[in-house]
Amino acid sequence: MSTADPGDAALRRFLADPAHLTLDLRTATARAAKALGLRHAVVYLVDIQQRRLVPQTAVAPTLPVDDSLAGWAYRTQSLRVEESATGGGITAWFPLLDGAERLGVLAVDETSLTASSLSRGRALASLLAMVITSRRLYEDSFVRHTRTERMRLPAELLRALLPPRTIGDGNVVSTAVLEPAYEIGGDAFDHALTDTTLHVAVLDAMGHDLASGLTSTVALAACRNARRTGLNLPELVRSVDEALSSWLPDKFCTAVVAQLDLVTGVLRWVNCGHPAPILIRDERLLIDAMERDPDPPMGLPSLLTSQARRTHELALKPGDRVLMYTDGVVEARTREAKLLGLERFAYYVIRATAGGELAPESLRRLIHSILDTQEGKLRDDATLLMFEWRPPPKAGPAHPRPLRPG
Repeated sequence: MSTADPGDAALRRFLADPAHLTLDLRTATARAAKALGLRHAVVYLVDIQQRRLVPQTAVAPTLPVDDSLAGWAYRTQSLRVEESATGGGITAWFPLLDGAERLGVLAVDETSLTASSLSRGRALASLLAMVITSRRLYEDSFVRHTRTERMRLPAELLRALLPPRTIGDGNVVSTAVLEPAYEIGGDAFDHALTDTTLHVAVLDAMGHDLASGLTSTVALAACRNARRTGLNLPELVRSVDEALSSWLPDKFCTAVVAQLDLVTGVLRWVNCGHPAPILIRDERLLIDAMERDPDPPMGLPSLLTSQARRTHELALKPGDRVLMYTDGVVEARTREAKLLGLERFAYYVIRATAGGELAPESLRRLIHSILDTQEGKLRDDATLLMFEWRPPPKAGPAHPRPLRPG
């Protein structure tokens, strides 16, 4: 006969009380932790460049993602435990996840860890991840905690329209990064899921000013509108062409727009004057696998030609990763003042994806390795989007049991 946990009643009272819906994050964390019978808990949110974990209290210090146990929990999306920095107890670091999106970590301090306290810590992390996700769209305190410098207006315009950095389900994960984080002008990305399809797009509007950002936002909005209407890929791209030619006839952008069938692994894409995506298979870079003659950029130039948009297809294998990028990546320079180029870029990709690490972490390390050779300064916007198709293994054929003689 099971006995109800005495903390369950306190948690139910907390969740049932409508007053908790208006609490700030720090107060909500403290009250939820108390309701769960935990001694102390602190939320750390990752900054926009994924280099620091910023605590939601003035007492705790900011922690580096690359050189701390908290950062290890963030990077690996797994529990990590250490002796409490204040002494006399244990700190457990739980990843804060909104689906596939990494929000930060939760620190839970206890005198000792038990199976019950670990279970309660995971429950608190899940609860707070939902609170953060629901509130960060309208509470500026979250934005302020995740920025380390002032953002320029074109970047503010674009980031208001961008989706979460990482999305995914049991079949696929898609993740993206943009740099320079506070000064992007015309680069943008989009990804979304339905029950059967992953939709992705990477765009690069010409220029590096507010007009460039406006071009990308119109293209993103037109792309989403067509996608949500149920248009197929050629019709979707045509809708973006018409939107740009109608509203911004003197502007255009390059792009790759793609759709992945989550059941069959068939990838279909249209390349509108953009660098070709790269296929990563078995930790090897197949640079030419998606190389095709590009169509004209999105916008008025495409409407002035009689050539219809071409849709390309490729059958992916389980575990394949596809990397889409803007030309600011390969146009970055090494410390020797040489262009990074596709060959050196390929080396970074192989190094970042080696070791079987998660796709979001591979991309985070990749963009940081490129930035570190630039001393944090890029000549142009650099956007990376990578998705990995990882369908569940198919069940083998059933073998009938032999009949016993009887």
